[in-house]
Amino acid sequence: MRLVQVMIPAGKRAAVVRALDDEGVDYVVTDETSGREYTAVATFPLPTAAVEPVLDRLREAGIDESTYTVIVAAETVISRRFEALEDEYAEDAEHGGDHISREELQAKAEGLASGRGTYVLMTVISAVIATAGLLLDSPATVVGSMVIAPLIGPAMSAAVGTVVDDEALFRRGVRMQILGVAVAVLAATVFAFALRSLALVPPGLDPLELAEVSERVAPNVLVLVVAVGAGIAGIVSLMTGVSATLVGVMIAVALIPPAAAVGIGIAFRIPRLVIGAGVIVAVNVLSINLSALVMLWYEGYRPQRWFREDDARSAFLKRAAVLAVAIALLSVFLGGVTYESYVASTTEADIRAAASDELTALDSEFELLELSVERTGTVPPLETERVVITVGVPPGGSVEGIAPAIDDRIETVIGSEVTVEVRTVTVERA
Repeated sequence: MRLVQVMIPAGKRAAVVRALDDEGVDYVVTDETSGREYTAVATFPLPTAAVEPVLDRLREAGIDESTYTVIVAAETVISRRFEALEDEYAEDAEHGGDHISREELQAKAEGLASGRGTYVLMTVISAVIATAGLLLDSPATVVGSMVIAPLIGPAMSAAVGTVVDDEALFRRGVRMQILGVAVAVLAATVFAFALRSLALVPPGLDPLELAEVSERVAPNVLVLVVAVGAGIAGIVSLMTGVSATLVGVMIAVALIPPAAAVGIGIAFRIPRLVIGAGVIVAVNVLSINLSALVMLWYEGYRPQRWFREDDARSAFLKRAAVLAVAIALLSVFLGGVTYESYVASTTEADIRAAASDELTALDSEFELLELSVERTGTVPPLETERVVITVGVPPGGSVEGIAPAIDDRIETVIGSEVTVEVRTVTVERA
């Protein structure tokens, strides 16, 4: 529910009262005695779904931007006429029409964007904590970094600015998003480099051996699901009053950990990590913006003035097209990584089957205990370079010729040369 206060200009009182009566609104009109161009103030409660149509009706009656309107949240309204108004808009609310007015939406988007100093500071803290969490391989620490990341505001501001034709809001949202990602990557890089230089991490640490880091080396198309869902959830939180803080965590999930991974990749000089995590950041930023933009337009938000709607539509189409094309191009990389994961898993399965068959042919008591496949390359497709196999052999069993036989069998199966290392372990069974 909302409580609305509208200043009524001279000569518009009768038109405003008539409009409110036509809409079935329970209102109070008080005289304005400040001596300015206003003669009265109308105060009335509205269901959330009724704010937009009632304000449109008042604009037709002469309430424009030269006056001011105040909209605040109301906890409880006791009125038979209000209950009737709720019933009238109940069906719209049940079908998702309980979204707030465009003015309230715009004000909320502006309110989510904190001051630059606070925004930079909180982003730096979030990125540093995420970097520490990744290097500690601690999911709990990484999640904690997302809670304080102030990234929801800029993304939502850019989308809202486009659909309501507020160029200043759009530009601010874009600038703050670029600044946030750049600051996060820089902070993570400096922090990771300092940890490495001061030997505050174990010597010889390979970040790729950490699960929290390695999962961001090879992103697949599923990262789009996370980003699109975050963008839609962000807009829904603005429209319906769902906690923006909780949804902000979802947006931070898509941006802060991969940005921290980029910084780690730069500090530890791992090009694969920089490219993989960098693609995740880029795809997520673009997808969040695109999904938020489309969701707002689909929900019917438009500029206040009808003659600006064509400009807003043109801006929407251009920006949506640019975002879609950029996502499509980056998705080629994601598709390549997804296919590479499939190839890697099938190749490993083929190698495992070939090694097992060859061991059985050599000696039925030989047992394949462990197998690992190393693939090299910065971007897909990767090449199978080395296979390490651990074989269990019975006491006194002959291991001569195992490595060459397995090597020939594996190269025949995968169709390329590969280095095979065979390790044998004596296995005794009672």
